[in-house]
Amino acid sequence: MNRWLARAAGLVLLAWLTGCAAPAPPPAAAAPLGLTDLMERPAERALLEGLRAYDDGQYTQAEAALRKALANGLRSGRDQASAHKLLAFITCTSERLAECEAAFRAARAADPSFALTRPEAGHPLWGLVYRQVAP
Repeated sequence: MNRWLARAAGLVLLAWLTGCAAPAPPPAAAAPLGLTDLMERPAERALLEGLRAYDDGQYTQAEAALRKALANGLRSGRDQASAHKLLAFITCTSERLAECEAAFRAARAADPSFALTRPEAGHPLWGLVYRQVAP
């Protein structure tokens, strides 16, 4: 038995010295984030609050939550663009057209593929502002 262990140790040492050791295992892939993980992030939680408030017609609360989400550092460019889009809608309907235009520009900067849907782009309150900003 001692001869077998000595021979195995010698083979391992030889493999190590010649660089023929077994390859290192691949790094473990990061597990995808779930909703629970995202809700632990203040920015993403504020975005969800803003989306809910907007959907409920509570535009003052929505604006505050969306601004908070952006200030807290949303990580996803698409999430940033969504927050800016809703801010554009809110500011346009409040006749704050300069802020509306700035929000559309910020949405495009956050996500270069950002675009309104055809019905959104045709909206009478923000459609004109969007078309001035869109390429």
